[in-house]
Amino acid sequence: MVLHERWFTASRVGFTYIGTVVGAGFASGQEIMQFFTVSGFRSVWAILLVTVLFSWLGIRMMVIGGRLKARSYEEFNNYLFGAGAGRWMNWFVGVILFGVTTAMMSGTGALFKEQLGLSFHFGVIVTSMIAFLVIIKGMEGILNVNALVVPCMFAFTLVVGIQGLSGSGLGEFLVMEPMEGTRNWIISAITYVAFNLAMAQSVLIPLGGEIQDEKTLRLGGILGGVGLGVMLLASNFALSLKIPEIFHLEIPIALVISTLGEGMKYFFLAVMWGEIFTTLIGNVYGLAANLESVIPVRIHTLMALIFILGYVCSLIGFPVFIGYIYPIFGYCGLLMLLFLAVRKYPGKQG
Repeated sequence: MVLHERWFTASRVGFTYIGTVVGAGFASGQEIMQFFTVSGFRSVWAILLVTVLFSWLGIRMMVIGGRLKARSYEEFNNYLFGAGAGRWMNWFVGVILFGVTTAMMSGTGALFKEQLGLSFHFGVIVTSMIAFLVIIKGMEGILNVNALVVPCMFAFTLVVGIQGLSGSGLGEFLVMEPMEGTRNWIISAITYVAFNLAMAQSVLIPLGGEIQDEKTLRLGGILGGVGLGVMLLASNFALSLKIPEIFHLEIPIALVISTLGEGMKYFFLAVMWGEIFTTLIGNVYGLAANLESVIPVRIHTLMALIFILGYVCSLIGFPVFIGYIYPIFGYCGLLMLLFLAVRKYPGKQG
């Protein structure tokens, strides 16, 4: 592969990696606040650990997918755990994907209601309809959407961090202590990576199976992991300067963005919606592709059913998912993280 072609393809891989991880919880600030910001300055060490783990394990996941020439996460889990345990893990991943899909839909409803003054139901239904139209175009549609949205999100996240640095908040941040009753920062970091990689396999595995060029996948994994780390650091720093006000908002990052001016605020909200959207389409695509092999229904019908059931479950509320369901998924995903770290690569197929 020519060098410039490899960089172009690797950047698309990196953008898709970031877009799959950066969903409603990340973009809204809820995820960052509950996993990192509550740890005070120690959150910096947690995010650096997360960056290393995302880069290393994301590469391993995609390379394994490439060597297996996998079309879905089912083949990946069967290799990682064996056929018997792999079947159970596939069901577990399916539950994760549906739970996160529901959280993304709930997040779009909260965005439309809290920030735009529109109906919660309108936000969920419109987003679901647009997502359906993108997903039916397959992996190419997912890559194209991420290539458009993620650079915008990355740029805005840097603006948020720079805005915080321009004030007098750096000194305060350096001496911030953890909130009372918070998890150890190492546990928070590992749990966060475990949950997100368990979810991201729905996109990263078939992506590796489609591209297969390992140098490209490794470069894309590094770009994705480092990009996620930079975005986490910038957002976490900005959120830390808004304690304790952020603890009372469903979308805490909006409080930070509001200081940049009204026009910039609405542009960022549009980008944030795009990030929620990228995770939503990746999850539904992976879930439907896997269910197609066990449920005798057309894949487009499966997608429609997932959106309908997700809409019903989204009425539970967004913070409930981030605060309670996400950590549970994270702890369950630790087993997958362990196997991914120690399992040997499969042999290259001819």
